[in-house]
Amino acid sequence: MTLKSKLVLHPRQGVEQLAACYHGGPDYVELETHGISPEEVLDFSSNTNPFGPPPGIREALSKVDISRYPDSNATELRRALATNSNVSPESIIVGNGSTELIRLIALAYLGQGDLAAIIEPTFGEYEAACQVIGASVIKNVLRAEDHFQIEVPQIISLLENHTPKILFLCNPNNPTGQYLSRKSLETILHAADSSLVVLDEAYVPFVDNAWLSIDMIERNNLIILRSMTKDFALTGLRLGYAMAQQETIDILKHVCPPWNVNGLALKAGVFALQSNDYLSQCTAQLKEAKRYLVQALSLLGYTIIPSSANFFLMEIGDAAQFRQQLLKEKILVRDCTSFGLPHYVRIAPRSLPECKILVEAILKQRNTN
Repeated sequence: MTLKSKLVLHPRQGVEQLAACYHGGPDYVELETHGISPEEVLDFSSNTNPFGPPPGIREALSKVDISRYPDSNATELRRALATNSNVSPESIIVGNGSTELIRLIALAYLGQGDLAAIIEPTFGEYEAACQVIGASVIKNVLRAEDHFQIEVPQIISLLENHTPKILFLCNPNNPTGQYLSRKSLETILHAADSSLVVLDEAYVPFVDNAWLSIDMIERNNLIILRSMTKDFALTGLRLGYAMAQQETIDILKHVCPPWNVNGLALKAGVFALQSNDYLSQCTAQLKEAKRYLVQALSLLGYTIIPSSANFFLMEIGDAAQFRQQLLKEKILVRDCTSFGLPHYVRIAPRSLPECKILVEAILKQRNTN
């Protein structure tokens, strides 16, 4: 006879109601259902460098001893990042992607019922991190008729009326590609003297003539997030970092798990920082491919939202249907329904020949329908 416990264990209140945050990239179960292998897919749904990691990185990674614990302090990588950014290594913390750092910030600074502010549409992990903690979220929703431009006076009004503990800002914003000026951010930081501003610059390496924000961490109410998975195509390894005043970084270290970044990712990060010429070559090719796609799709009659980033929004009508039609051609675009934009898809250009394949596939689907 098998004895069964009558004790039913329940998670803390609210955990079972947490919704998964939807992201771009391939859904491997979905691909399997369609009989498509991941290697066959042309992925325009992920905002990463489509040309892959810098040459030579695989050889460098083959020398990493994976039988040893990684450096829990990421010392070598932090020093390289510090040199590259002209800040102290003590002002940097490395994470298992910037998503982990977003959750560490929420864990360190938010509690049950605390208020965080988000400008939408934007990256869904900000709200997800708040929900995990049990914090409340107030939103400023941008308007399509304004091309989703961020209105600084509205943000200032939100800060003055609600005094959130954290304001999340993605710059350039995902998925809209809108890019705030330095003057705008300075105005926001001044108004947010009672709030912590989390400035997510994951896509700033792809912006032409991007301005430098690093000196602003001296204000003490700013954390800057960067993602090495986007520009250096290290998505499978997960690597990001945050920069702030040392006191702020020390607080995040208190809630950061040990060995949060694996040894392969740490070595890849150091190697990538020595390959800046490669990144500039990739961004030049992406700029050309983006220009081609915007022009070609506009000529087909689609509305393209102007973007400063390496991706753009396209108004399509039924985004879910459009995505499924292209999936039949083994092409992925990002259905923006999860951003609250069911009439838009987000497209991240790839190489110029691959962009031409996308345009041909769209033409084929239009002619079929």
